[in-house]
Amino acid sequence: MCNFVPKFLIFIKIEPNKMGKIIALANQKGGVGKTTTTINLAASLATLEKTVLVVDADPQANASSGLGVDIKEIDCSLYECIINKADVHEAVYTTDIDGLDIVPSHIDLVGAEIEMLNLSDREKVLKNMLDPIREEYDYILIDCSPSLGLITVNALTAADSVIIPVQCEYFALEGISKLLNTIKIIKNKLNPMLEIEGFLLTMYDSRLRLANQIYDEVKRHFQELVFKTVIQRNVKLSEAPSHGLPAILYDADSTGAKNHLALAQEIIYKNKK
Repeated sequence: MCNFVPKFLIFIKIEPNKMGKIIALANQKGGVGKTTTTINLAASLATLEKTVLVVDADPQANASSGLGVDIKEIDCSLYECIINKADVHEAVYTTDIDGLDIVPSHIDLVGAEIEMLNLSDREKVLKNMLDPIREEYDYILIDCSPSLGLITVNALTAADSVIIPVQCEYFALEGISKLLNTIKIIKNKLNPMLEIEGFLLTMYDSRLRLANQIYDEVKRHFQELVFKTVIQRNVKLSEAPSHGLPAILYDADSTGAKNHLALAQEIIYKNKK
């Protein structure tokens, strides 16, 4: 299980002039693989010797438990940082993977959006929270909740880019236009630097004609914005979170682990300067 040592108690070597890239994973449609992608992409990036921070911005806290965090043992979560203005370093916890840390979520985050309504610059609370820490990581991944509420708006305002997981099923493109409109509004009014990192096809089964049709349709709509890597439907990928492990630790030879490693490599290559 996770090593519950607050990161602020550990000596951190900060590289000069290093600015981590913040990537939000968003889609208001539930069950498309946002959290699975967040956990496994983060673990894969860390395996490739990148320093990574996961910010669990979903009250269900599945990214936290999927990385071995026992929420009952956490004293400081994203909620305390947003509402009580706790120092973000106090909410950063190490995981079993070297170079991979997490700011865990809590069920209290459900009510945070209402509490945030009275805050000044309420759309930029998460951005202001992450700014002091982004130099300490190569990548910061924000796992958004399946909604387009205020916390998701905060995530998109804080992010440099957004990954949009798309499940290979009949209603795959349903609601994406609404998400794209939200991204456009945030880009125009709150975060002019926000870009789409890519559309990621998840739960892909090449044996199904429908899956191939969805892939072709997404590729036709979004062209070069679609990742070359596709996340295939995989039993090990589904089993791993129940053990509090990413797939690369649960079964490194599994299709799910290999897919996410390929995705991490694709993202690193894309972001080379």
